[in-house]
Amino acid sequence: MWQGPQTASSRIKRILELIGEELLAQLRGPASHITRNGGKSRSGARPIVRAEIQFDDNRLLADLLGEFDAHLSLLEERLEVQAVVHGNVVALEGSESECALARAVLEELYKRLKAGQSVAPGDIDGAIRLARAGMTPSRADGGAAGEAQLRTRKRVVTARTPTQTAYIQALQSHELVFGTGPAGTGKTYLAVAYAAGCLERGEVERIILSRPAVEAGERLGFLPGDMREKVDPYLRPLYDALYDVLPPEKVERGLDTGMIEIAPLAFMRGRTLSHAMVILDEAQNCTSMQMKMFLTRLGEGSKMIVTGDPSQVDLPAGQTSGLQEAITILRGVKGIAHITFTAADVVRHELVARIVEAYEKAR
Repeated sequence: MWQGPQTASSRIKRILELIGEELLAQLRGPASHITRNGGKSRSGARPIVRAEIQFDDNRLLADLLGEFDAHLSLLEERLEVQAVVHGNVVALEGSESECALARAVLEELYKRLKAGQSVAPGDIDGAIRLARAGMTPSRADGGAAGEAQLRTRKRVVTARTPTQTAYIQALQSHELVFGTGPAGTGKTYLAVAYAAGCLERGEVERIILSRPAVEAGERLGFLPGDMREKVDPYLRPLYDALYDVLPPEKVERGLDTGMIEIAPLAFMRGRTLSHAMVILDEAQNCTSMQMKMFLTRLGEGSKMIVTGDPSQVDLPAGQTSGLQEAITILRGVKGIAHITFTAADVVRHELVARIVEAYEKAR
Protein backbone atom coordinates (compact mmCIF):
# COMPACT_ATOMS: atom_id res chain seq x y z
CA MET A 1 0.00 0.00 0.00
CA TRP A 2 2.89 2.37 0.74
CA GLN A 3 4.45 1.98 -2.71
CA GLY A 4 1.33 2.93 -4.74
CA PRO A 5 1.15 6.71 -4.14
CA GLN A 6 4.92 7.06 -4.41
CA THR A 7 4.94 5.27 -7.80
CA ALA A 8 2.04 7.39 -9.11
CA SER A 9 3.80 10.55 -7.93
CA SER A 10 6.99 9.52 -9.72
CA ARG A 11 5.10 8.86 -12.94
CA ILE A 12 3.38 12.26 -12.81
CA LYS A 13 6.73 13.93 -12.15
CA ARG A 14 8.27 12.13 -15.13
CA ILE A 15 5.39 13.12 -17.40
CA LEU A 16 5.81 16.77 -16.37
CA GLU A 17 9.56 16.54 -17.06
CA LEU A 18 8.90 15.16 -20.56
CA ILE A 19 6.42 17.94 -21.29
CA GLY A 20 8.93 20.51 -20.08
CA GLU A 21 11.69 19.03 -22.24
CA GLU A 22 9.42 19.13 -25.32
CA LEU A 23 8.53 22.78 -24.73
CA LEU A 24 12.17 23.66 -24.15
CA ALA A 25 13.19 21.85 -27.34
CA GLN A 26 10.63 23.84 -29.30
CA LEU A 27 11.89 27.13 -27.90
CA ARG A 28 15.65 26.51 -27.69
CA GLY A 29 16.45 23.90 -30.30
CA PRO A 30 19.52 24.18 -32.57
CA ALA A 31 19.79 26.77 -35.35
CA SER A 32 17.89 25.90 -38.55
CA HIS A 33 15.69 23.46 -36.60
CA ILE A 34 12.26 22.97 -38.17
CA THR A 35 9.38 20.98 -36.73
CA ARG A 36 6.02 20.27 -38.30
CA ASN A 37 2.66 19.59 -36.71
CA GLY A 38 -0.86 19.04 -37.86
CA GLY A 39 -1.95 22.59 -37.07
CA LYS A 40 -3.02 25.15 -39.61
CA SER A 41 -1.72 28.62 -40.43
CA ARG A 42 -3.79 31.69 -39.63
CA SER A 43 -5.36 31.45 -43.09
CA GLY A 44 -6.43 27.92 -42.21
CA ALA A 45 -5.09 26.48 -45.46
CA ARG A 46 -1.51 25.42 -44.78
CA PRO A 47 0.19 23.39 -42.04
CA ILE A 48 2.16 25.30 -39.45
CA VAL A 49 5.90 24.76 -39.11
CA ARG A 50 8.30 26.10 -36.51
CA ALA A 51 11.81 27.21 -37.37
CA GLU A 52 14.64 28.70 -35.33
CA ILE A 53 17.61 30.86 -36.33
CA GLN A 54 20.55 31.40 -34.02
CA PHE A 55 22.73 34.53 -34.32
CA ASP A 56 26.22 34.85 -32.90
CA ASP A 57 26.29 38.60 -32.11
CA ASN A 58 23.62 40.02 -29.80
CA ARG A 59 24.56 43.61 -30.65
CA LEU A 60 23.98 43.03 -34.36
CA LEU A 61 20.84 41.08 -33.55
CA ALA A 62 19.46 44.14 -31.78
CA ASP A 63 20.09 46.22 -34.91
CA LEU A 64 18.48 43.50 -37.02
CA LEU A 65 15.32 43.42 -34.92
CA GLY A 66 15.04 47.22 -34.79
CA GLU A 67 14.00 49.51 -31.98
CA PHE A 68 11.31 47.80 -29.90
CA ASP A 69 11.53 44.90 -32.40
CA ALA A 70 9.96 47.12 -35.08
CA HIS A 71 11.74 45.30 -37.93
CA LEU A 72 10.60 41.94 -36.66
CA SER A 73 7.02 43.18 -36.34
CA LEU A 74 7.15 44.37 -39.95
CA LEU A 75 8.42 40.97 -41.02
CA GLU A 76 5.56 39.27 -39.16
CA GLU A 77 3.02 41.53 -40.84
CA ARG A 78 4.39 41.14 -44.36
CA LEU A 79 4.89 37.37 -44.26
CA GLU A 80 2.11 36.29 -41.90
CA VAL A 81 4.49 34.56 -39.53
CA GLN A 82 4.84 34.78 -35.77
CA ALA A 83 8.28 35.45 -34.31
CA VAL A 84 9.55 35.13 -30.74
CA VAL A 85 13.01 36.22 -29.59
CA HIS A 86 14.75 34.51 -26.68
CA GLY A 87 18.38 35.29 -26.16
CA ASN A 88 20.17 35.08 -29.49
CA VAL A 89 17.54 32.84 -31.09
CA VAL A 90 14.60 33.94 -33.24
CA ALA A 91 11.81 31.34 -33.37
CA LEU A 92 9.45 31.53 -36.35
CA GLU A 93 6.03 29.97 -36.75
CA GLY A 94 3.89 29.94 -39.88
CA SER A 95 3.53 28.17 -43.19
CA GLU A 96 6.64 26.41 -44.44
CA SER A 97 7.10 28.76 -47.42
CA GLU A 98 6.66 31.93 -45.35
CA CYS A 99 9.02 30.69 -42.64
CA ALA A 100 11.60 29.93 -45.30
CA LEU A 101 11.21 33.45 -46.70
CA ALA A 102 11.48 34.98 -43.23
CA ARG A 103 14.65 32.98 -42.58
CA ALA A 104 16.18 34.11 -45.90
CA VAL A 105 15.35 37.75 -45.15
CA LEU A 106 16.76 37.70 -41.62
CA GLU A 107 19.94 35.91 -42.68
CA GLU A 108 20.51 38.29 -45.61
CA LEU A 109 20.00 41.40 -43.48
CA TYR A 110 22.25 39.98 -40.77
CA LYS A 111 24.99 39.53 -43.39
CA ARG A 112 24.64 43.19 -44.31
CA LEU A 113 25.01 44.21 -40.68
CA LYS A 114 28.13 42.05 -40.32
CA ALA A 115 29.53 43.81 -43.39
CA GLY A 116 29.13 47.16 -41.66
CA GLN A 117 25.96 48.24 -43.44
CA SER A 118 22.80 49.51 -41.79
CA VAL A 119 19.27 48.15 -41.91
CA ALA A 120 16.19 50.37 -42.13
CA PRO A 121 12.49 49.44 -42.31
CA GLY A 122 12.57 49.88 -46.09
CA ASP A 123 15.28 47.23 -46.27
CA ILE A 124 12.88 44.72 -44.74
CA ASP A 125 10.40 45.23 -47.56
CA GLY A 126 13.20 45.20 -50.12
CA ALA A 127 14.70 41.98 -48.83
CA ILE A 128 11.25 40.34 -48.84
CA ARG A 129 10.66 41.31 -52.47
CA LEU A 130 14.05 39.97 -53.52
CA ALA A 131 13.60 36.77 -51.51
CA ARG A 132 10.22 36.15 -53.12
CA ALA A 133 11.92 36.48 -56.51
CA GLY A 134 14.69 34.10 -55.44
CA MET A 135 17.26 36.90 -55.50
CA THR A 136 19.75 38.18 -52.95
CA PRO A 137 22.26 41.02 -53.27
CA SER A 138 25.76 39.90 -54.11
CA ARG A 139 28.91 41.97 -53.90
CA ALA A 140 29.02 45.70 -53.37
CA ASP A 141 32.52 46.41 -54.68
CA GLY A 142 31.69 46.65 -58.37
CA GLY A 143 31.85 44.43 -61.39
CA ALA A 144 30.07 41.35 -60.14
CA ALA A 145 27.50 39.71 -62.36
CA GLY A 146 24.09 39.95 -60.78
CA GLU A 147 25.23 42.72 -58.45
CA ALA A 148 22.38 44.57 -56.75
CA GLN A 149 24.29 47.10 -54.68
CA LEU A 150 25.97 50.43 -55.33
CA ARG A 151 28.73 51.70 -53.05
CA THR A 152 29.56 55.34 -52.46
CA ARG A 153 31.77 56.88 -49.81
CA LYS A 154 28.76 57.71 -47.64
CA ARG A 155 26.59 54.61 -48.01
CA VAL A 156 25.89 51.32 -49.72
CA VAL A 157 22.67 51.46 -51.72
CA THR A 158 20.96 48.08 -52.11
CA ALA A 159 18.33 47.25 -54.70
CA ARG A 160 14.96 46.60 -53.10
CA THR A 161 13.10 45.04 -56.02
CA PRO A 162 14.01 42.71 -58.90
CA THR A 163 13.44 45.62 -61.32
CA GLN A 164 15.90 47.78 -59.41
CA THR A 165 18.40 44.94 -59.68
CA ALA A 166 17.88 44.79 -63.45
CA TYR A 167 18.25 48.60 -63.58
CA ILE A 168 21.61 48.52 -61.79
CA GLN A 169 22.83 45.74 -64.08
CA ALA A 170 21.76 47.78 -67.12
CA LEU A 171 23.61 50.84 -65.79
CA GLN A 172 26.78 48.79 -65.49
CA SER A 173 26.61 47.26 -68.96
CA HIS A 174 25.13 49.91 -71.29
CA GLU A 175 26.13 53.38 -72.47
CA LEU A 176 22.55 54.69 -72.52
CA VAL A 177 19.80 53.53 -70.15
CA PHE A 178 16.16 54.62 -70.08
CA GLY A 179 14.41 54.12 -66.74
CA THR A 180 10.68 54.78 -66.84
CA GLY A 181 7.88 54.25 -64.38
CA PRO A 182 5.86 55.86 -61.57
CA ALA A 183 7.13 58.08 -58.80
CA GLY A 184 8.85 56.46 -55.84
CA THR A 185 10.51 53.58 -57.68
CA GLY A 186 14.08 54.84 -57.19
CA LYS A 187 14.84 55.64 -60.85
CA THR A 188 16.59 58.95 -60.19
CA TYR A 189 18.07 58.01 -56.82
CA LEU A 190 19.78 54.88 -58.16
CA ALA A 191 21.02 56.79 -61.21
CA VAL A 192 22.61 59.46 -59.00
CA ALA A 193 24.07 56.81 -56.65
CA TYR A 194 25.58 54.97 -59.61
CA ALA A 195 27.02 58.19 -61.02
CA ALA A 196 28.50 59.14 -57.63
CA GLY A 197 30.19 55.74 -57.33
CA CYS A 198 31.66 56.04 -60.83
CA LEU A 199 33.01 59.52 -60.02
CA GLU A 200 34.64 58.36 -56.78
CA ARG A 201 36.27 55.39 -58.54
CA GLY A 202 37.64 57.65 -61.27
CA GLU A 203 35.61 56.02 -64.04
CA VAL A 204 34.32 59.44 -65.11
CA GLU A 205 35.65 62.94 -64.57
CA ARG A 206 32.38 64.66 -63.77
CA ILE A 207 28.65 64.28 -63.23
CA ILE A 208 26.15 66.32 -65.21
CA LEU A 209 22.56 66.34 -63.94
CA SER A 210 19.81 67.95 -65.98
CA ARG A 211 16.06 68.47 -65.98
CA PRO A 212 13.70 70.35 -68.29
CA ALA A 213 12.53 73.50 -66.50
CA VAL A 214 8.82 72.78 -66.80
CA GLU A 215 6.37 73.71 -64.05
CA ALA A 216 4.18 70.89 -62.74
CA GLY A 217 0.71 72.16 -63.47
CA GLU A 218 1.09 75.70 -62.08
CA ARG A 219 2.76 78.95 -63.06
CA LEU A 220 5.53 80.02 -60.71
CA GLY A 221 5.99 83.42 -62.31
CA PHE A 222 9.20 85.45 -62.09
CA LEU A 223 11.90 83.99 -59.84
CA PRO A 224 14.46 86.38 -58.31
CA GLY A 225 18.23 85.82 -58.10
CA ASP A 226 21.00 84.73 -60.44
CA MET A 227 20.66 81.92 -62.97
CA ARG A 228 21.47 79.16 -60.49
CA GLU A 229 18.95 80.50 -57.99
CA LYS A 230 16.30 80.71 -60.72
CA VAL A 231 16.65 77.09 -61.82
CA ASP A 232 17.35 75.48 -58.42
CA PRO A 233 13.64 74.92 -57.61
CA TYR A 234 13.34 72.72 -60.70
CA LEU A 235 16.50 70.77 -59.87
CA ARG A 236 16.06 70.35 -56.11
CA PRO A 237 15.37 66.58 -56.23
CA LEU A 238 18.76 66.05 -57.88
CA TYR A 239 20.49 67.97 -55.10
CA ASP A 240 18.65 65.89 -52.50
CA ALA A 241 19.84 62.64 -54.08
CA LEU A 242 23.44 63.90 -54.28
CA TYR A 243 23.58 64.92 -50.63
CA ASP A 244 22.15 61.56 -49.63
CA VAL A 245 24.87 59.49 -51.32
CA LEU A 246 27.90 61.82 -50.98
CA PRO A 247 29.35 63.79 -48.06
CA PRO A 248 28.11 67.43 -48.09
CA GLU A 249 31.64 68.82 -48.43
CA LYS A 250 32.25 66.60 -51.48
CA VAL A 251 29.06 67.87 -53.12
CA GLU A 252 29.85 71.52 -52.38
CA ARG A 253 33.41 71.18 -53.64
CA GLY A 254 32.19 69.38 -56.75
CA LEU A 255 29.64 72.09 -57.50
CA ASP A 256 32.26 74.83 -57.00
CA THR A 257 34.85 73.17 -59.26
CA GLY A 258 32.43 72.00 -61.95
CA MET A 259 33.07 68.32 -61.19
CA ILE A 260 29.34 68.17 -60.45
CA GLU A 261 27.15 70.26 -62.72
CA ILE A 262 23.41 70.71 -62.39
CA ALA A 263 21.79 72.58 -65.26
CA PRO A 264 18.47 72.96 -67.08
CA LEU A 265 18.10 71.00 -70.30
CA ALA A 266 18.22 74.21 -72.35
CA PHE A 267 21.88 74.63 -71.37
CA MET A 268 22.86 71.38 -73.10
CA ARG A 269 22.49 72.64 -76.68
CA GLY A 270 25.76 72.82 -78.61
CA ARG A 271 27.80 70.91 -76.02
CA THR A 272 29.72 67.64 -76.30
CA LEU A 273 29.74 65.85 -72.96
CA SER A 274 32.88 63.71 -72.74
CA HIS A 275 34.18 61.55 -69.86
CA ALA A 276 31.03 62.29 -67.89
CA MET A 277 28.06 60.56 -66.32
CA VAL A 278 25.06 62.46 -67.70
CA ILE A 279 21.61 62.10 -66.14
CA LEU A 280 18.40 63.57 -67.56
CA ASP A 281 15.56 63.46 -65.05
CA GLU A 282 11.84 64.10 -65.64
CA ALA A 283 12.46 63.33 -69.31
CA GLN A 284 8.73 62.95 -69.99
CA ASN A 285 8.68 66.77 -70.11
CA CYS A 286 11.11 66.92 -73.04
CA THR A 287 9.82 67.66 -76.50
CA SER A 288 10.92 65.44 -79.38
CA MET A 289 13.52 67.99 -80.51
CA GLN A 290 14.88 68.46 -76.98
CA MET A 291 15.26 64.71 -76.51
CA LYS A 292 17.12 64.30 -79.78
CA MET A 293 19.33 67.26 -78.91
CA PHE A 294 20.17 65.80 -75.50
CA LEU A 295 20.90 62.26 -76.70
CA THR A 296 23.29 63.53 -79.36
CA ARG A 297 25.42 65.31 -76.71
CA LEU A 298 27.00 61.98 -75.72
CA GLY A 299 30.78 62.19 -76.06
CA GLU A 300 33.77 59.90 -75.65
CA GLY A 301 34.00 57.99 -72.37
CA SER A 302 30.53 59.09 -71.27
CA LYS A 303 27.33 57.36 -70.23
CA MET A 304 23.76 58.66 -70.19
CA ILE A 305 20.83 57.80 -67.95
CA VAL A 306 17.37 59.09 -68.88
CA THR A 307 14.56 58.78 -66.32
CA GLY A 308 10.92 59.77 -66.42
CA ASP A 309 7.30 58.93 -65.73
CA PRO A 310 5.25 58.86 -68.95
CA SER A 311 2.04 59.23 -66.91
CA GLN A 312 3.05 62.66 -65.54
CA VAL A 313 3.64 64.85 -68.60
CA ASP A 314 3.54 68.59 -67.78
CA LEU A 315 4.12 69.91 -71.30
CA PRO A 316 1.66 72.47 -72.69
CA ALA A 317 -1.35 71.06 -74.53
CA GLY A 318 -0.52 70.02 -78.06
CA GLN A 319 3.15 69.21 -77.41
CA THR A 320 4.25 65.57 -77.63
CA SER A 321 6.56 64.06 -75.03
CA GLY A 322 9.85 62.99 -76.57
CA LEU A 323 10.54 60.26 -74.01
CA GLN A 324 8.28 57.51 -75.30
CA GLU A 325 9.09 58.46 -78.89
CA ALA A 326 12.82 58.06 -78.21
CA ILE A 327 12.29 54.69 -76.53
CA THR A 328 10.29 53.46 -79.51
CA ILE A 329 12.75 54.75 -82.12
CA LEU A 330 15.83 53.41 -80.31
CA ARG A 331 14.40 50.01 -79.37
CA GLY A 332 16.90 47.30 -80.30
CA VAL A 333 19.85 49.68 -80.82
CA LYS A 334 23.05 48.15 -79.43
CA GLY A 335 24.32 49.77 -76.24
CA ILE A 336 20.87 51.02 -75.18
CA ALA A 337 18.67 49.47 -72.48
CA HIS A 338 15.17 50.30 -71.28
CA ILE A 339 14.00 49.29 -67.81
CA THR A 340 10.31 49.72 -66.98
CA PHE A 341 9.24 50.13 -63.35
CA THR A 342 5.69 49.50 -62.12
CA ALA A 343 3.65 50.20 -59.00
CA ALA A 344 5.10 46.98 -57.54
CA ASP A 345 8.52 48.69 -57.48
CA VAL A 346 7.49 51.71 -55.41
CA VAL A 347 9.84 51.89 -52.42
CA ARG A 348 8.54 55.01 -50.72
CA HIS A 349 5.73 54.84 -48.17
CA GLU A 350 3.56 51.80 -48.87
CA LEU A 351 0.59 54.14 -49.38
CA VAL A 352 2.36 55.59 -52.44
CA ALA A 353 2.24 52.18 -54.11
CA ARG A 354 -1.50 51.93 -53.46
CA ILE A 355 -2.04 55.45 -54.82
CA VAL A 356 -0.11 54.69 -58.00
CA GLU A 357 -1.98 51.43 -58.47
CA ALA A 358 -5.35 53.17 -58.00
CA TYR A 359 -4.49 55.77 -60.64
CA GLU A 360 -3.34 53.10 -63.07
CA LYS A 361 -6.64 51.24 -62.65
CA ALA A 362 -8.61 54.45 -63.18
CA ARG A 363 -7.13 55.13 -66.63
